[in-house]
Amino acid sequence: MPAYWIAHVTVKDPQQYQHYMDLAPQAFRQFNARFLARGEQAQTLEGPAFVKHVLIEFDDYATALACYHSPAYQLAKQQRRHVAEAMITIVAGLLPTQ
Repeated sequence: MPAYWIAHVTVKDPQQYQHYMDLAPQAFRQFNARFLARGEQAQTLEGPAFVKHVLIEFDDYATALACYHSPAYQLAKQQRRHVAEAMITIVAGLLPTQ
């Protein structure tokens, strides 16, 4: 059953954020991540507003968690920590009949 990484991000320093953008794809490739949505065209209807939104599909929940906790992603995350505000949630998908 697939799982999804839902990320909401507001970049405070685009130049420094590029370091994250250079490193993160390595982790996503390693875990066969598939980007389903990414961009700034969104409307927040409830809750805090962020500028960028990303929806990434993984083969399963364990793989999504493994990607987040992988050394490759943690290295990228260190580059993001002080230059962007982020909220990341990993959620299990539903079977087609659910």
